[in-house]
Amino acid sequence: MTPPVPADPTVVHPMPGQPRLVLLKPLITSPLIEVGEFSYYDDPDDPAAFETRNVLYHYGPEKLIIGRFCALGEGVRFIMNGANHRMDGPSTFPFPIMGGSWAGHFDLITGLPGRGDTVVGNDVWFGYRSTVMPGVRIGHGAIIASGSVVVDDVPDYGIVGGNPARLIRRRHGDADIDRLLALAWWDWPLEHITRHIRTIMSGTVDDLENAAPAQV
Repeated sequence: MTPPVPADPTVVHPMPGQPRLVLLKPLITSPLIEVGEFSYYDDPDDPAAFETRNVLYHYGPEKLIIGRFCALGEGVRFIMNGANHRMDGPSTFPFPIMGGSWAGHFDLITGLPGRGDTVVGNDVWFGYRSTVMPGVRIGHGAIIASGSVVVDDVPDYGIVGGNPARLIRRRHGDADIDRLLALAWWDWPLEHITRHIRTIMSGTVDDLENAAPAQV
């Protein structure tokens, strides 16, 4: 029997005739952005410009880290810590960036407190025009509803929605979530994933355990 052939994670446009969908990993150039294999972005308007159009105010040093097999719908935005303004004085306006002699006060806008890296787990689904604020951590298997503004961490397999986003429910019970995290199917060899796609997409947690490679 001919062994199954995995999809190619280096192809920018994996869907023939659909230029609006791109795999992100082959497109990323910034050292401050990490994206795992097969995570994709879908947008009819220049999806290949994701790192400049969808990752905003990214002046560093905080990173954006996105895991494998994540699905990002049109208009998903990541707001990075460079968007921060001082709030402890009478005005929030960033005068030093206007130049001239005002630039001599640049120390007033550097070193503002941040929340660290923004980290997205594996197998996360982002709905249309959802927004993620700086320093948020989104767990594996989470779902972000369309139009949500995520301001707090999202648990593994949590479904959140709203502005600010709130936990609606979790996709599985605690025991099954522990099992899913231990299985970590997204780390399986691609050939093994390819053999068991139907189980990964529509099986039970028991089915997934039975399909796991011997080393899991």
